[in-house]
Amino acid sequence: MVVLGSTGSIGVNALEIARTNNLKIETLAAGKNIKLLNEQIKLFSPKSVVVSSKDDVAKVNHSNVLYGEEALVRVVKEATSELVVNALVGFLGLRPTLATLESGKKLALANKESLVVSGAFLDSSKIIPIDSEHFGLWYLKQNRAIEKMIITASGGAFRDWSLQRMKTATLSDALKHPNWSMGQKITIDSATMMNKLFELLEAKWLFEDVKNFDAIIEPKSIIHALIDFSDGSTTAHLAHADMRLPIAYALLEKVDNPILKSVDLIKIGSLEFREIEKSRYPIWEIKDALMKSPELGVIVNAANEAAIVQFEDGKIGFNDISKTVIKSFEHFANIKVENIEHIFEIDTEVRQYAKTL
Repeated sequence: MVVLGSTGSIGVNALEIARTNNLKIETLAAGKNIKLLNEQIKLFSPKSVVVSSKDDVAKVNHSNVLYGEEALVRVVKEATSELVVNALVGFLGLRPTLATLESGKKLALANKESLVVSGAFLDSSKIIPIDSEHFGLWYLKQNRAIEKMIITASGGAFRDWSLQRMKTATLSDALKHPNWSMGQKITIDSATMMNKLFELLEAKWLFEDVKNFDAIIEPKSIIHALIDFSDGSTTAHLAHADMRLPIAYALLEKVDNPILKSVDLIKIGSLEFREIEKSRYPIWEIKDALMKSPELGVIVNAANEAAIVQFEDGKIGFNDISKTVIKSFEHFANIKVENIEHIFEIDTEVRQYAKTL
């Protein structure tokens, strides 16, 4: 298989599943962690390697090293593998997603931005999501009428902070996730609740026959998804927070051996549920409007990525991330997304606008 984003947490876990199941790796693609990439090359002996920067090519211990976005698309199209794992972060992952689907290959997708910005133009039946929440929904789904699909959120770094204290939150504060360690962007998205808004959009595209979607906070991250059936019953998917489970199903299709230890409810003791409040997570103000017009996800994603860069650079405060996204969404709300190429044009325009706020 081809693994894009091999040195991130999803990529590392995907390669662990591949190693234990003797799956061959045709291509590895990574960003700046060249040390780990070289360790992966030694272990898996891929035919080709892609890095993000030309400056890093010479540092890679391989005879066939490419670099840049065009190289990502090229290795996907030229691969003989039938499976591509796209674990790239951000809008960068869209073109490899398109190339994978156009090539008729199976796509194990952890790059949520692909569905968020272009779900209207992707064949979701060819996509297997690598995500605890969507895996949970798929696991629970049966041939019964569904009233609502619900995913859960941890609440992020500031779930227990006072609203006053959040006004002074720093980048280092935002990166202190209460439940686990993830990449910088997704951890910030978790703190603003943008990550969960994205996941609701993904669910809408992945489960197109379902009309209602929602999210709630479950601080222990033991329940990942719930389904309300039309008969009044509700089922929940419980599992320890470990991405190896959805990854294993995405790569192997059928899983008979234990991947995780079962949840011990006695040790868990109790579970708590909280509403996602707009006062703490202002981005939730646009949830209903966005779910009614999910093709506008490109606006939200572009504004969010632009705002996060400004936050990381110390140019705006934490609360300004959501403000920037909301203002951008309202400014471009009447735009009509015509096709895939139009998405790239909109993305550029929104980013430029967001920088002026």
